[in-house]
Amino acid sequence: MRHIVKYFLITFLLLFCTNILAQEKVAILDLKYVLNQSKAGKGAQEFLKKSYSDNIKKFKDVEMALKKEEEDLLTKKTVLSKEEYSKKSDALRKKVIDYRSQRRAAMDKITTQRAESRAILIKSINPILSTYIKENNIAVVINKANTLGGNPENDITEIIIEKLDKVLPSLDLK
Repeated sequence: MRHIVKYFLITFLLLFCTNILAQEKVAILDLKYVLNQSKAGKGAQEFLKKSYSDNIKKFKDVEMALKKEEEDLLTKKTVLSKEEYSKKSDALRKKVIDYRSQRRAAMDKITTQRAESRAILIKSINPILSTYIKENNIAVVINKANTLGGNPENDITEIIIEKLDKVLPSLDLK
């Protein structure tokens, strides 16, 4: 008889304790969507894409000029003396090395700007998110990328985007 009473008592307590723990508010935030769809995020993406395409076009033109110069040098190889040919080929190599370093520097600059803009956006999102959590008594905010599913009512992505657009309408990446 004692075992039956203990069994029911433990079962009863476990059922009520789990219900109490399940009452915490959980919100879902799609951080990638916020970064890509906010006004500042869209502006930064457009700027970075334009910079990238401008750099690619500029470097393709330089690359074509270097290839043409190399072809001209190869056609003149028999006409030029050895010393003159080696001087011109060394000068061409230097131009190619400069081209590669300039291209790498330009791509690194774009990568750095992308990382900086992401950091600025996340830094701006944190206080907005903290305020929203306090106002709505939310226990946990989970990134949507780390969830398998959830109630769409718990998704606060659009709300955070609206607040972020008011606080940070654009980024200055120049």
